[in-house]
Amino acid sequence: MWATDSQGSFLNRISIRRNQVVSMEGNHEQELEDLELFQKHVADRFSDLLPPQSSTTAAAAADSSTVESPSSADPLLSISWFRKILDAFLCCEAEFKAVLVMGRDASQFTKPPLDRLIPEFLDRAVKALDVCNAITHGLELARHWQKLAQIAVTALEHRPIGEGQVRRAKKALNTLLTSMALDDKEGNHGKSTERTWSFGRRGGGGTKDRTAGNFRPLSWSVAKSWSAAKQIQAMSSNLVAPRGGESTGLALPVYIMSTVLVFVMWTLVAAIPCQERAGLVTHFPLPRQLVWAQSIIGLQDKIGEEWKKKEKKGISGLLEEVQRMEKLAQSLVEFADNFQYPVEEEKAEEVAAQGAELGEVCRKMEDGLIPLQQQVREVFHRLVRSRTEVLDILDQSGKLSAPVPY
Repeated sequence: MWATDSQGSFLNRISIRRNQVVSMEGNHEQELEDLELFQKHVADRFSDLLPPQSSTTAAAAADSSTVESPSSADPLLSISWFRKILDAFLCCEAEFKAVLVMGRDASQFTKPPLDRLIPEFLDRAVKALDVCNAITHGLELARHWQKLAQIAVTALEHRPIGEGQVRRAKKALNTLLTSMALDDKEGNHGKSTERTWSFGRRGGGGTKDRTAGNFRPLSWSVAKSWSAAKQIQAMSSNLVAPRGGESTGLALPVYIMSTVLVFVMWTLVAAIPCQERAGLVTHFPLPRQLVWAQSIIGLQDKIGEEWKKKEKKGISGLLEEVQRMEKLAQSLVEFADNFQYPVEEEKAEEVAAQGAELGEVCRKMEDGLIPLQQQVREVFHRLVRSRTEVLDILDQSGKLSAPVPY
């Protein structure tokens, strides 16, 4: 994907440098340079995800005349946009682990403030695993909606369109809209009344099945009372920027990566069908003076505005393709309710155009949902692996003063 080159360059550079200075004292300047580079990469990656009109920095303005923004072809909250944001997250996570772990004296993790911040970060990772699991189920539901919409598209392609085709399309679209309209508290995603819990103890990640289109539950079931909104709130509750001397030490990358983790999980919950989103916060606090956070704040503002504008904050969410699908389905059902044979030429052309647009939405969903599911699973397993690696380091250096959730 688009960010992997800079990731590899960064990891190679920091690995070489750490090997060179690990036996030397006074490597503080190199560490500061590593932190600065990490912040720059975070800022660049999320700036690329902003809609072009939101890029107001002088550098972005200077580049706009010659280089098109990578996000310009990917509408905010579309499937292709989410594939980019997950790629950005995976790259940031790899660089974060390099900054935090490579060539590092593990005893530093047992000293303030890391003895508190690292357990908090690991706890956020556990909560993020459950969000990933819920999102995997939500994407599966979106695939079900896509299949229903495709039935309607196929029926409406018939020429001349007759009563039988209209009835078939109406039945599929009514099923689609009914599923979308389900209240989060009562909805069961049309499949199972059980929810699944993604992470129970250290080293447990559930069953792996990487066959395309076959996504088994990541682990075992829990009560239906699990809430995505409350999970995000819990992840952001103690997210506090480091102050004083902590702002130039390892506390800073831990805070940056925690922010990135919470933000990415928040966007997924806001956009993709997910259990219990009532009360989802539209913002979590980020200091606006932090340069690396400006693009994340800009994205948060725009997504928060979209969430506030959406009157029905039910199960369907803000995913761009799903929003278009819902709007087109409502219009086509209205046509079906008033259908009379033969159809007027003007009305037939309008329905054909809407059917073609719905078909294009279905194509994008068919092409993008399975790869997006696979990326969510990669995020899940990356978090499991990284968390295990950090816990192994903590085991070697002794117990932390703060409890670590296993």
